[in-house]
Amino acid sequence: MIAIIDYKAGNQTSVLRALEFLNIEARITDDDDTIMKAHGVIFPGVGAAKQAMDRLMQNKQDELLKTLAANHKPLLGICLGCQILLEHSEENNTETLGIIKGTCKKFNENWTDGTDENNNPEKIRIPHMGWNSINIKKESPILKNVRSNETVYYVHSYYPEPADANLVLATSTYGKEFAAVYGFNGLWAIQFHPEKSGGTGLQILKNFSEYCMQNHTL
Repeated sequence: MIAIIDYKAGNQTSVLRALEFLNIEARITDDDDTIMKAHGVIFPGVGAAKQAMDRLMQNKQDELLKTLAANHKPLLGICLGCQILLEHSEENNTETLGIIKGTCKKFNENWTDGTDENNNPEKIRIPHMGWNSINIKKESPILKNVRSNETVYYVHSYYPEPADANLVLATSTYGKEFAAVYGFNGLWAIQFHPEKSGGTGLQILKNFSEYCMQNHTL
């Protein structure tokens, strides 16, 4: 069973529906014992970093997440969950979980991406919303059968920047190249929404589930 952490931060239900579509047993839960006994854990989220951290700390779920990582429980952070696995977010100058070293930074409204109808550089719009292609940097179980130039769905104003560039597994470009997927075997973070990214996103969720079943530890 895959546990989806419930901390009142958004898109748990859409993640659950995607897993159910794949016939993967999953449950939205805030019960520590259920989460600890799951084959793997998904940590999704939408919204603001500080509000999310306040909720996590209020219920001591921040310590739970650190324990999961320390015990090598397969863990997948999605969108806001991806961002706050790092140490700090520029959003409201928020100290985040620090499970992986790095910072979440805001897109710069003066950056450009593409050109307008007059062939002039066009400034990016914030948030970065919609479909964008990914560039695979490294092979990983989470990206099995996923290829460069496939498109995924984003909604975010901030982007993750892990301190160790070697952890970056895939990137997208929006004003600058940024980490779309980062982490290492058993601990992954995805900035886009796999549950909204069609076949590519479903493949990633399937990959995570298969890794969990093969590497399950209590």
